Amino acid sequence: MYHQTQVMLLSISPPRIQVVFAAYWTSRAIIMKPKVLCKFCDVRETSCTGKGSCKAACDITSICLNDEDVCVSIWRNTDDNLTIDTVCHNPSQKLHGLVLEDYNNSKCEMKEIKGMGSLFFICSCSEDECNEHVFFNSYMDSQVVAVILVSLVPLLVMAVVVISSFYCYRVYRQRQASSKRKRGRRGFSDAHAIMIDDEGSDSNSTHANNLNHNTELLPIELDVQVGKGRFAEVYKAKLKQGSSGSEEQGFETVAIKIFQYEEYASWKNEKEIFSDADLRHDNVLHFLTAEDRKALRQCWLITAYQPRGNLQEFLIHHIVSWHDLWQLGGSLARGVAHLHSDHTTCGRYKVPIAHRDIKSSNILVKSDLTCCLCDFGLALRLDNALSVDELANSGQVGTARYMAPEVLESRINLESIESFKQADVYSMALVLWEIISRCNAIGEVKEYKPPFGNLREHPCVESMKDSILRDRGRPEIPDSWINHTGIQMVCASIDECWDHDPEARLTAQCVAERFGDMEYLDKLSDRSDSEEKIPEEILMVDEK
Repeated sequence: MYHQTQVMLLSISPPRIQVVFAAYWTSRAIIMKPKVLCKFCDVRETSCTGKGSCKAACDITSICLNDEDVCVSIWRNTDDNLTIDTVCHNPSQKLHGLVLEDYNNSKCEMKEIKGMGSLFFICSCSEDECNEHVFFNSYMDSQVVAVILVSLVPLLVMAVVVISSFYCYRVYRQRQASSKRKRGRRGFSDAHAIMIDDEGSDSNSTHANNLNHNTELLPIELDVQVGKGRFAEVYKAKLKQGSSGSEEQGFETVAIKIFQYEEYASWKNEKEIFSDADLRHDNVLHFLTAEDRKALRQCWLITAYQPRGNLQEFLIHHIVSWHDLWQLGGSLARGVAHLHSDHTTCGRYKVPIAHRDIKSSNILVKSDLTCCLCDFGLALRLDNALSVDELANSGQVGTARYMAPEVLESRINLESIESFKQADVYSMALVLWEIISRCNAIGEVKEYKPPFGNLREHPCVESMKDSILRDRGRPEIPDSWINHTGIQMVCASIDECWDHDPEARLTAQCVAERFGDMEYLDKLSDRSDSEEKIPEEILMVDEK
């Protein structure tokens, strides 16, 4: 190829050689062009006034899912409430009922759209992170603008050609010299983004799921097993940074959920649930990517790692304060409410999801003592297009100890998708009871026991039927629990959530709002830290 190019160039005049080089390297750039990077934040307040230019101030960058995706920013003024959100979007599909027409721009130039119920501006562009800096309609005379553009276009074209040629040449040389190192860094950059999001869990911003769309497997080194379920094992792992030959490699910690090929269906279901961009939420486990490791006959899910572990283990080793209870319970309710909701926080339609296996061991505790839901292997997308037969085929699933009465009896109402949400709410009530049972605000705190702790460790469906259906049993709520005003309010909600009649139960959103209303009680309470109940020698090992 080199000799052919050399011969061809010898027969071309010097000016044309520059054109041939420019065309060659521009074509190389098109071939190697990666998916676009866009700022990706939910609706948030903004200081943008709708005039001139401003920045969206989004701290999350996402690799767009599709090759065709472009960057979009949306600005609204609703009753003097200024908001902005940034997303990736395929321009061949409508967004808020609108067809994007200006997405080939390198800048995000806002255009006002009438009839949206508020002052509404939208812009789209196709350069990396171009939706961070937005430009509102300028009032400059259009003729002056045209003259300036005509004057500048030749210079800009020349500059773009020169810069593109130099950039492509540099990228080409780097890839030729160290392709393996390049792949490692790309994998690391995605993981780094998600781990930064997770470490910054104290912020109020909504974190976007960071999906890795590379076809290359990530360079991962398994560390220790941290969990084991019916379908998979969970490992703490290190994601390598830099070339494989470097002496000093950097690492980021992630969690790897490993399914054997026999459990492919469960992996596939959980992967599809996680891959829905609308699932992203502070109280849902952050997802990085899924990989089919054919050489090992394994399927992997790669997520953020939560060092505090699951809620059940946390409660076994800790006594919590009222503030901790308020944080854990409120965040759990918000996570379930988000799954069940048919719209995102910014108003876009989303498909509701029923978890169908809510229990304390399927809930992780984050560093800020809030909860995030995990393990979506049995989850069900509650699409209105699902038929009764399709819903019936989903079967009697879940963990017997946490199953709602109608699930134990196989009499769930398949005519309504709400019935699946109501079963989740029952399970959530049992988890809230577990948290209260380990709270020092109730007085004497006993050793941790799961709901219906008088039954054997893993009771079967028939045992639970006797306790729940025949005896109408529920975990005990002692009188001492209701001496604390906040816990009394939580217990009242629990009582309504585990009602025998599914339609009489509260929604998860209602429970979340009730926790929000208790914020004043939290501010009045003594915010003592959780009391550690882990033996000192175990702590010393952990520190090592």
